[in-house]
Amino acid sequence: MKILVTGADGQLGHCLQDRLNMTMHQWLALNRAQLDIADRAAVDAAVASFQPDVIINAAAYTAVDRAETEPEPARRTNAEAVGYLTDAANQVGALLVQVSTDYVFDGRSTRPYRESDPVNPLNVYGASKLAGEQYAAGANRYFIVRAAWLFSEYGKNFLKSMLKLADGRETLQVVADQTGTPTYAGDLATTLIRMLEMEIPSGIYHYSGGRACSWFEFSQAIFAHLGKHRPELRLPRVLPVTAAEYPGVATRPAFSVLNDTKLRACLDTATGDWALAIQQVIPVLAE
Repeated sequence: MKILVTGADGQLGHCLQDRLNMTMHQWLALNRAQLDIADRAAVDAAVASFQPDVIINAAAYTAVDRAETEPEPARRTNAEAVGYLTDAANQVGALLVQVSTDYVFDGRSTRPYRESDPVNPLNVYGASKLAGEQYAAGANRYFIVRAAWLFSEYGKNFLKSMLKLADGRETLQVVADQTGTPTYAGDLATTLIRMLEMEIPSGIYHYSGGRACSWFEFSQAIFAHLGKHRPELRLPRVLPVTAAEYPGVATRPAFSVLNDTKLRACLDTATGDWALAIQQVIPVLAE
């Protein structure tokens, strides 16, 4: 199978490369300097040259707060560019894999979101990703895979931020009234590759990174494991705060847990476990 990966320098892009290295697939991963997906001509040229069987779009504009004041870059990368990838995929008969987000929901649900639940993004980023989903659904063959709260050894993410703040602070305030499913990008990458290798129908799928928790609970788990790995560190006492007490520019959903029953049924396996993943990632980052 020939696989083209966009967004090679991002968290998911890096993890896809790590895992594709362990397969027999022929693959090409391009970063933004090598392929700006918002450039239609560049997308057409890259796809026509490589002739992929699959395009995995791991490129995205993810600056959630900045998107509120600069919506155009988010719309261009997360929406219009997906349209270019969709058209290019259809030209060569490729399957398009579009990675999306829990932020397409408004967080008012009292149960984990199913793929069929109504969408209602609260912020510009979520709206741009939803528009990208709508473009991707125009592909002849597609997977739209929603995931939440990505972390990994790569790039900027919550886990790495917590590790930077770990030593020397007396206290640390973390939001306790937003609930989601932290997702290890390496687990998501493994699942995406498995989806390609199985005959799964086109459609929207939810990927769950493990049990639901708040940012506060996630930070507690991070520091608990870090303390075991680096007992000499003086770790901060984590204090719960509300989102209202720690406001960002963008409004975020209070509850964005994703129900992954549909995907687990297709793969006949669990999709992820962030509690296990942090035990693998923290030793790598904390040395």
